[in-house]
Amino acid sequence: MTRFLKRHSRQLLGCLLLIAAPIAAAATPLQEAQQLIVVTAPGWDVTQGHLQAFERGAHGWQAHGEGFDVALGRNGSAWGLGLHTPQQAGPHKREGDGRSPAGIFGIGPAFGYADHIRSQMPYQPMLASSYCMDVPASPLYNQIVDARKVGEAAVEGSTEAMRLDLHNKGDRRYREGFVIEHNASAVPGQGSCIFAHLWRQPGEATAGCTAMAPERMSALLEWLSPQAKPLFVLLPQAEYQRLQHDWELPLLADIAH
Repeated sequence: MTRFLKRHSRQLLGCLLLIAAPIAAAATPLQEAQQLIVVTAPGWDVTQGHLQAFERGAHGWQAHGEGFDVALGRNGSAWGLGLHTPQQAGPHKREGDGRSPAGIFGIGPAFGYADHIRSQMPYQPMLASSYCMDVPASPLYNQIVDARKVGEAAVEGSTEAMRLDLHNKGDRRYREGFVIEHNASAVPGQGSCIFAHLWRQPGEATAGCTAMAPERMSALLEWLSPQAKPLFVLLPQAEYQRLQHDWELPLLADIAH
């Protein structure tokens, strides 16, 4: 027996290290982020939420500015496809369901009606020919494209004209905003064209985005920095409380722990 243990001790040690390694190496999607936008809602079917920005300091996450109210999808929220583990209990985002995607997401480029804005984020000015493709069968699904470049036929069927002011009687909602990187792999039918943008009327629910007052959006865009690897988190309060420790999310004053 002693001879057997000596002969196989190295293999046994290797097996033990392999078993222990996943525990020691476990990481969360927030590990490298230095800026975080957190939106919470009272429940899955609620159309209103609360937004609080955070930045990572020497002692962990610290609130940046005051929190404020935002509007969510007309049918609430549902698990989206992002940086979090997709196998979660609860509703799951589908194209056209009127729900804002829940989970952890990258923050993509800013966009708007002006040629330039006050922001360090990459910025894309929208044109009368700019569309976001929400047609699941399209090879351009979940992309913002210019009809002048891809052709009018390629954007046929899209309901997401990005210059809403020109297509919908001065609509201001996309005057300033940024992309929430839900379904970045463009899986057909899993939801597309998810943004943070302005609300048309205070508290008015969206088709699946997160909407806010203009001054709040401008302040966020001035603060956000691509070097800080910012992330966007949206969760119902019960899910936030359940996942706060495992995902290393900031503590929120308005949620009991």
